[in-house]
Amino acid sequence: MGDQMQFIVEKLNQEPFRKNYNLISFDSLESLQLLQLLSDVLGEIDPKHAVNVREELPEQTAKRMLNILGILKYKPPGTVSDLSAFRQGLVTGSKAVIHPVLHWLLQRTNELRTRAYLARFLVKLEVPAEFLQDDTVADFNKQDISAMEEEKDQLAKRVERLKKRVETVQNHQRMLEIARQLRLEKEREESLAQQKQEQKSQLFHAEQRLQRAQVQLKEMQLVVADSKPESLMKKLEEEKNFNSYLVTEKIPGEMESKKTSVYYLEKVVAEPAMTQADLTALESELDEVNAQMNQLIEKRMITYEPTDSKFSIYRQQASIISRKKEAKAEELQAAKEEMSSLEKQMEQKSSQAHELEGSEVLTEEEFKQYVSKLRSKNTLYKKKRLEIAEITAEYGILQRTEELLRQRHEAVQQQLQAIEEKKGISGYSYTQEELERVSAVKSEMDEVKGQTLDNMSEMVKKLNAMVTEKKANLAPVIKELRQLRQNCQELTQERDEKKIQYDSCMAGLETNSSALEQEVKGLLEECAQEESNYRYINCVKRNLEIQLQRAKEEMKAYVSADPQERRRALRDQYTRIILEQENLGKKLREKQKVVRESHGSNMKQMKMWQDFEQLMECKRDCFLKQQNQAAIGQIIQEGGITQTKRVIPGLEVIHGCRYGPGALASALECSPELGAVRALRGAPGLSQGHRDEQSALQQKMLICRGENCLLLGLMPNWSNGATKDEKHSLSMD
Repeated sequence: MGDQMQFIVEKLNQEPFRKNYNLISFDSLESLQLLQLLSDVLGEIDPKHAVNVREELPEQTAKRMLNILGILKYKPPGTVSDLSAFRQGLVTGSKAVIHPVLHWLLQRTNELRTRAYLARFLVKLEVPAEFLQDDTVADFNKQDISAMEEEKDQLAKRVERLKKRVETVQNHQRMLEIARQLRLEKEREESLAQQKQEQKSQLFHAEQRLQRAQVQLKEMQLVVADSKPESLMKKLEEEKNFNSYLVTEKIPGEMESKKTSVYYLEKVVAEPAMTQADLTALESELDEVNAQMNQLIEKRMITYEPTDSKFSIYRQQASIISRKKEAKAEELQAAKEEMSSLEKQMEQKSSQAHELEGSEVLTEEEFKQYVSKLRSKNTLYKKKRLEIAEITAEYGILQRTEELLRQRHEAVQQQLQAIEEKKGISGYSYTQEELERVSAVKSEMDEVKGQTLDNMSEMVKKLNAMVTEKKANLAPVIKELRQLRQNCQELTQERDEKKIQYDSCMAGLETNSSALEQEVKGLLEECAQEESNYRYINCVKRNLEIQLQRAKEEMKAYVSADPQERRRALRDQYTRIILEQENLGKKLREKQKVVRESHGSNMKQMKMWQDFEQLMECKRDCFLKQQNQAAIGQIIQEGGITQTKRVIPGLEVIHGCRYGPGALASALECSPELGAVRALRGAPGLSQGHRDEQSALQQKMLICRGENCLLLGLMPNWSNGATKDEKHSLSMD
């Protein structure tokens, strides 16, 4: 079990997962996290299963995982009852179920990835029964089956032909056996190469673990060697005190504060949404509470006793110390977390350096050893440098000696030349040296030529042997090539024949396909028409049902003994409406009779009013022409009648009139909005003649069009006190 978990953790820490698990953290994973981890591994094998399990139901997750595990040919251990337990454990995220599945998946990831890819083309799809029962689908299936049977027959015939050709070859059984063994050996070679790669990977990881363990061992040995038991005990005591402080004081306080904040946050979430008015009320309440707190603090300061000063000082010191202690504890905790993160980074960097075939990071002891080696090398470097200086000095001496010897040699050569000239054989020594040098060069060239000729002869022999060997090796191959060329020609001819058959078959299939497409199109249109008829019939049926229901309700209301129920019957309602309409028709017929009787007189009256309107239009035009020529504010006084007339743009009002000796006052008011005139009666106690005059005045009319008003008057029948000129004047006004 431990080896299994170790293997799973190692695989998950590698690419492409990079989970950074260890045995403890992996073993402490919850059920939901295990299910998500299994889903991630399955998603790496088949990308369709890269799903967040929190976003789907547990039943869907279990069904999806069981489906992919069945496709991957995973066989859970045990009997049928164990299979049900396996399903239940997969739903609940049991470690006993998921750990073996992860181990099995991570052992053969590449193989399972290939199988999952091929499963999309090889797994049999579940076709619904309604499609299988369709005649068209059944015909298509029969056609596909017949086509596959034909292809099967063709393949069988091809295999038979190949067998016949192979049987003509000598020892064909032995050759087939050798080919089979070759295939098996190649497969075995691939499996061995894969095992070798896995073993190399395991060896690499084991070496990494060994190196980490050795580094930790060295560090612990250094710590033990440099420290005494008292210091170790003191360090352990400090660590114990710090951990006890965290467990008993710091962490419980933080947990309590977190719980309090969570409680208040849950309380805020549970409350309904607050408006601005609620926030304002809470702010005012908070201000009141702060004011009360300030008042209490002031009262406490007033009632403060000197005896409490020492206790307050001690309290302040204790609070300061506790705050410092908490701050240091937090700093220590942060430093530990930073150290752990740096250690993780160091491990990652070291693993990366090892992967890149680089050197590992040196520990403190190794760095000290490196410094000591560097010092020894520095000493050796200085020593060698002194030796080089001595050799350089000796080289200078030898160079000077060589120069002196060269000068002496030149002097001896000059003496020798002088002696040769003296003896009459000048140049003899030079010629002798040249002859010796040429003879030495010739002997060297002869040796090189002899070696070259020997090498060339050996090379020619080797080439001839190689040519002979290649000819012998190529003879059966050439023979086989001739046979293969003949086979190729036969296959090409057969291929051309099959191509012609294929083209003719494809042409027939395309013709059938187009006919079937037309038939399918017609059937689809017929189906759409039938569906439309079906919907229309359903609508008619629904309307008839509604009418039938209304008829039933009407019959029920009609035969009911309840008068209220009978009043709601449509028959009674329509009877009542018919009576009302008959009464209305009688009234309208009577009104029509009245209108017909008064039609002639009304038409005459309408003709008179039209003539009157034309007359008024003519008077208005005459008055407007006269107004353009008259002066503004004119006062008319004639025959005892005084009229005051004030002309305003767009408005003309006669303010007062007096006739004869009597006093008659009349006021006329113009209203452009109403377009009417109102005659106000004068003072009481008038004579009969004045009343007749007043009634004559009241027959005047004021015609208003928009903002232009014109006072017009009919010709009154004056009885007393008014002359014809006065009447004409009033009528003109």
